Amino acid sequence: MKIAIIGATSQIAKDLIFSFPINTKDSFSLFCRNPELLFSWAQNKKLGLQYLIEPYTEFNFHRDFDVVINFVGAGDPARTQKMGSDIIKITEHYDNMALEYLKNNKHTKYIFLSSGAVYGGNYQEPITENTAAIIDINNLKITDSYTIAKMYAEAKHRLMFDFSIIDVRVFNYFSHTQDLSSRFLITDIVRAIKNKKVFKTSKDNIYRDFISPLDFYNLIQAIIDFKSINTALDCYTKSPISKFDLLSQLKSNFGLKYEIEKSDSLINATGSKTFYYSTNKAARKLGYIPSRSSLESVISELGLCLIDNQ
Repeated sequence: MKIAIIGATSQIAKDLIFSFPINTKDSFSLFCRNPELLFSWAQNKKLGLQYLIEPYTEFNFHRDFDVVINFVGAGDPARTQKMGSDIIKITEHYDNMALEYLKNNKHTKYIFLSSGAVYGGNYQEPITENTAAIIDINNLKITDSYTIAKMYAEAKHRLMFDFSIIDVRVFNYFSHTQDLSSRFLITDIVRAIKNKKVFKTSKDNIYRDFISPLDFYNLIQAIIDFKSINTALDCYTKSPISKFDLLSQLKSNFGLKYEIEKSDSLINATGSKTFYYSTNKAARKLGYIPSRSSLESVISELGLCLIDNQ
């Protein structure tokens, strides 16, 4: 299997790359803007010769790939907020690059990293298979840019009926390798634990489903192994968790100290979300079976995170 990864310097991409078995017979072409930076990471991780690191200029339809995975995106709420509408142009540029490749290589499977934010709306209920995407076109906010970027890309993909394109919607992802300076709920919590600070949060409860690198790899491998298909899949674990249940468990397991305030300083680059997770388990039709719950994912990765930073 020949696999091309676009946006290979993103953290979730690197987690996936490192999740493939060391003795895999697959070969990988890793495309990015800064090959030197990725090469240094690959050396540190002792990746084998089957990993070829290349600039984007080397990605063209003359190459032969069985799978193309596109990870290009902001990745961090603070960065997303700063990019504003530019995220739409960036997403479209690299998505079009992959789609042009597909037009000349119809046998290739294209996996596009989308987001739960594609649904728009206010997320006052969990996402289901019947949830419709919502955009208030007459009252757009800067936080809608990310939603529009993913929605536009997915719309193009669904209309390309004859191509194997799978959009993978990530809602909440946590890895021990994650940049702890990024502004997510979970990274704010981890910093508080590491620095022995008090985590301050609002009185409002929210619900999340944190997928870890292990189950994200399981999902991607299930897609790779499945037949050609054109669809979108929501990420999910065995079960989601509420904010206060998570805080209580992390207090017991890691000594987290937290206080409830009147307001919450968490950055919501794609809008405020109470129930930001999906109950749409369409991925099981492709053979995906999550191995962990949301809580198990967080505890496992957080334990590794604290070991790495000792």
